[in-house]
Amino acid sequence: MKKIIIPLFALFLTGCKDHYLPKPQAYLRLEYPSPKYVRSDIPVPFEFDKNTLSEPITSITSENNGQSLGVTINYPELKGTIYLTYKKVDDNLIDLLRDTQTLTQKHTLKADAIESNLFENPNNRVYGMFYEVGGNAASQSQFYATDSLNHFINGSLYFYAKPNYDSLYPAAVYLKNDIRRIMESLEWKD
Repeated sequence: MKKIIIPLFALFLTGCKDHYLPKPQAYLRLEYPSPKYVRSDIPVPFEFDKNTLSEPITSITSENNGQSLGVTINYPELKGTIYLTYKKVDDNLIDLLRDTQTLTQKHTLKADAIESNLFENPNNRVYGMFYEVGGNAASQSQFYATDSLNHFINGSLYFYAKPNYDSLYPAAVYLKNDIRRIMESLEWKD
């Protein structure tokens, strides 16, 4: 009887240990301050509200005698940049719209989904489209805005980090809200 009880007791003692499993890799919890906006003060044919978390806008490039302008809004804390491109409309609105939509559709190779939201602000003569790009695409958001007669802007959000949707998600949501604010506050200087 002792020969049976002692091995069972030893098995019972060794079999009751906790089994530890390695923890899965986790991501940092990123929280950003509530946005505070100021009016942009740059020499371009439009103005908008800009988040104070971004650096001052210093990068403005001009092509074709001011017919095309590039504006860069950097967010070093978020490792992201919003690129705005302004073009003068000269009977080329359909081409500008097609180019912008083609650029957005190029992200379908890596994107899980692309959701488009129509935007209209008749008081400021601003009409456009906002695209949310889901997944590990290079750009998480894109948009365009126009008055259909004289002005056209397209914008893109890019991160200078490897596209990993899970880790970029908090910053992408924060900057998507900034892009929406840019669209909502956009006014043309005529």
